[in-house]
Amino acid sequence: MQKTTAPHVRPRPRPWLARRAAAVLAGTAALVGLAGALPADAAQTTQTTQTTQTVPAVGRTAPGPTAAPRPPADFSDCPSLPAGADPARWSCEVHSAAPRLTMGGVTVTLAPITMTHAEGPLPDGSPGQVWGAMHSAATPVPGGLTGIPQAGDAGLLRLAIRPEYGGRSDFYTGRLSLRFRLVGPLLPHGCLIGTDAPVDFALKRSGPSVWVSTQPPLIEFSAYDDTFTAPAAKGCGPLTGALNRRLGLPAASGNLMSYDAAYTFRTYDELPTR
Repeated sequence: MQKTTAPHVRPRPRPWLARRAAAVLAGTAALVGLAGALPADAAQTTQTTQTTQTVPAVGRTAPGPTAAPRPPADFSDCPSLPAGADPARWSCEVHSAAPRLTMGGVTVTLAPITMTHAEGPLPDGSPGQVWGAMHSAATPVPGGLTGIPQAGDAGLLRLAIRPEYGGRSDFYTGRLSLRFRLVGPLLPHGCLIGTDAPVDFALKRSGPSVWVSTQPPLIEFSAYDDTFTAPAAKGCGPLTGALNRRLGLPAASGNLMSYDAAYTFRTYDELPTR
C-alpha cells in the first residue's frame, strides 16, 4: 500500500510542522478521552455480484426505495470470458447502487457503488460468473472520530468510510462480500472493517425488478440484508480501541444494508473488440 521514506538529510524545523504535531496529539487525546465516555450511538446519522432484494424479517420494516443511480454506459471493466464460453450467450452487466448502511452504532448513505461482472452458461451448461471490477468513493461519517456533531466533521478528527470488494460474489443468489476502509488524517492506510474476513451480505429482494427501458436495457431493483455480522475494525494504530467504541463494533445484530440499484448489460458479441 502507501509507503513513506525517511529523508536522507534531516530538514530544518518548521513552525507549521510543530503546530501540526501539537494538533495531532491534541486530537488523539480528545478522541481517546471522548470515545470512552460516549455511547456507541452518540453520532448516529442517516469505496471486487448482481444482487437481489426482499421482504424484511419479522419486526423490521423494509426501507423505502430511493432513486437508484444510473449505471455508466461504460463496459471497459468487462472481464474476459471463460474458455469455450459462447459470447452471444454471455452478458456483461454494469450496475450502480446507492447503499444505505447501518453497521454498529453508525448509519451512513454510502457514495454510489459501480460494479461490473459477466454471467452466462459454461460449456457444460451450468451457470457461470466472472468478476470484473468495483468503484466507489469514501463517504464522510458525521461526527468524525469523536462522534460529536460538527466537532469531528473537519480537520484532523474527520472520518470517512469506503467500501471495497471483499473477494466473494454470487450475483445469482445476491451474495456479496465487502471490506470497509476507514479513512482519516489520524488513521493508517490499513485501517479496515473486515481485515481477517470480509463482511458477508446475503441480499434479499424487497420488490420486483422494474424495466425502465429496453433500448438501452435498464433495470431497477431494491434489496436489503439485516442479518449480517459487523466485525471490529483492525489495523487502526493506537486509536483502534477508541474507534471501535465510537463505531459500536463489533456488532452481531442490529445491522442493515439497504441497496437500491439499477443495471444495464450487453452480450459479448455486441461489445467492441478488445
